[in-house]
Amino acid sequence: MIVWNAIAIGLFVGAVISGAFFCGLGWGIHFALGRAHSGLILLASAAFRIALLLLCGWAVAGLGVWSLVGFVIAFFVMRFVIVRWVRLPIEQEGQ
Repeated sequence: MIVWNAIAIGLFVGAVISGAFFCGLGWGIHFALGRAHSGLILLASAAFRIALLLLCGWAVAGLGVWSLVGFVIAFFVMRFVIVRWVRLPIEQEGQ
């Protein structure tokens, strides 16, 4: 039987953590651009973001499998939405 409350909790936590994950990705890339040790900055950023994502996923999995399902769904939906948003063409002023 599907536990909708557990899925809702997973969706909420997954959306928040995924948003933080992809904001951290953008911030890390922006911060690393033009720096001398950009590879090290990107590696540290990735390690921190992945650790946070896995830690939160593990905590949500402790609530049950349906919470984890909601968490995973939220991650992929947020990824899809953010990638679509980032790929939108930038409108130029005066057109």
